[in-house]
Amino acid sequence: MALQFLFNLLIAFLWMAINNNGSGSSFLVGYLLGIGLLLLFRKSRSQPRTFYLIRIWAVLKLLLIFARELTVSNFVVIGHIIRPKLAIRPGIFAYETALATPWEVTLLSCLICLTPGTLTLDVSKDGKTLYIHAIDIKDAQLLVTQIRGTFERAIREVTR
Repeated sequence: MALQFLFNLLIAFLWMAINNNGSGSSFLVGYLLGIGLLLLFRKSRSQPRTFYLIRIWAVLKLLLIFARELTVSNFVVIGHIIRPKLAIRPGIFAYETALATPWEVTLLSCLICLTPGTLTLDVSKDGKTLYIHAIDIKDAQLLVTQIRGTFERAIREVTR
């Protein structure tokens, strides 16, 4: 992936040198030309690798999902705080993850901890079960489904 990015930058700078033009628009044209060339040569290889822009898009998607979940959970926690009567049921539930590497599990754990209202308490020795505290557990299975459908799916797209 890093090699593809470097080749793309090299093509963009070569395009600028060939045209003797150091403007940003010349760089952009060269960069877009490099994307096209890299896509063309990637398809001609017997084992095509993942194109680096797909991975960058997956990272941006993960960041957007985190920003959305952060915003929503902030408003939920604020709603619990400003209510005159505290009507929460805090609890701990076990979350079985399908993530394989320690880096993926750590990233998931950090994203859960950074989201207000949830906290990863512990990870099992095999790294497959996370013990999560939530400020309000009405349905633990719903929380599991939300985590699996948002953070875990996005992490798999970034890392695989």
